[in-house]
Order: sequence, then structure tokens, then C-alpha cells
Amino acid sequence: MLEIIYRDEHLIAINKPHGLLVHRSSIAADASEFALQLLRDQIGVKVNPVHRIDRKTGGILLFAFDKPTEIAMQKAFMENEVSKKYLAIVRGHTVDKEDIDYPLRKENGTLQDAFTSYTTLKRAELDVALGKHPTSRYSLVEAVPTTGRMHQLRKHLSHIFHPIIGDRTHGCNKQNKLFSERWEMNTMLLHAQQLNFKHPITGEAVKIEAEIQPEFKRAMDIMGW
Repeated sequence: MLEIIYRDEHLIAINKPHGLLVHRSSIAADASEFALQLLRDQIGVKVNPVHRIDRKTGGILLFAFDKPTEIAMQKAFMENEVSKKYLAIVRGHTVDKEDIDYPLRKENGTLQDAFTSYTTLKRAELDVALGKHPTSRYSLVEAVPTTGRMHQLRKHLSHIFHPIIGDRTHGCNKQNKLFSERWEMNTMLLHAQQLNFKHPITGEAVKIEAEIQPEFKRAMDIMGW
């Protein structure tokens, strides 16, 4: 059963587990379960996603019950009228606060502006040697993307040499191998924690929050957080 964290006449949000695809995709033929179909079956009502989060990302996934709401919310996401907050566990000790203003290239080669701010919430240093380092350092950051580019947080955090743990595409292979072998953890430690927006139908302010998933919580326990 999917965890439903928000519902009204027009919108419904779930706390998506890590590893669950939003919907069927030709690029993920190995998947047999999808958030869209699971939610439809669970509530017995047709829904459509109004935005996307990566398969490996956990947290808030928002759906609409009707076409006008779906179109209005998609427009709000495209025009950056929805504020988003994420939690990520990254390699190394990040600075207290940082703005990342680094354009990202689309698949067709076009550069797009991309902007992310993050705040460091916690730091850890584990007595675990890795490579030439006698210890391993990690940080928990709250990241706020003000643009919505594909894999933006993953690419931006990798760009500043603090890749997200468990990110196989943009991350650190040595760290991913350490987490897999030492703690049997392959989860990408990125969580969509909060959405804030103006309701497209009622005009009211909506705030949706999602608790971290069990594997993210286990990683925090490993860090002593």
C-alpha cells in the first residue's frame, strides 16, 4: 500500500518509495510495478502525475484527479511556481550554505540555466577507511532547486564534488561500493521532502511534507544522526 500524504477533490500525493517508477517506461523494462497503476488500484480512481521524480528518489509525488488541475499544476511546475525542498546525504563535509549557479545541458545539447541553494543540516565522520583516507566524511543537506532541470540536484551536487550517495550515474563509485558492501545499501539517498504551492482550483496555500523512507532513515542511523 502506498502512503497517501495529501488528498482533496482535485489532488492526491503519495510518499513514493525509492526505486519505484512513476509510470511505465521503455527505458526501464525490468520494472513490473509503477506508482501510477498502484495508486489507481489502491483508491479505485484514475489519476495522472503532474510532475516527475527519479525512480531512485523517494518522497512526494503529486497526482491530479482531473484534466484542468493536471494542466494547471504542470504549468505551475514549469513556471517554477512550486517551491521544492529535498534532503540528500552526500560525500564529504559541505559548507554551511551555498548557491550553485551552473547551467545544465539538455539531451539535444542546449544549455539551460539551473540554480540550486543548499543548507548543511548535519555532518558526520565515520571510522571507516576509504582509499587514502583513514575516515569517511558525509553531510546531510537540505537542497532547494529554483529551476527544474533533469537530474538537477544530482548533477549540481556532483559538480561541487559532493555527490549524492547511491547515485550511480553522477555519483562516486567508491562510495557506492562501500555502502553496498559494508551496509548492503544501494538506495540513492535523495528524498523529496516538501512541496509548497498555490492550489490551482481553490487558490489556497498548500504545503505537503513526506517523512523519509526506511533506507534513508537507516543511513541516518549509520551516521549517528
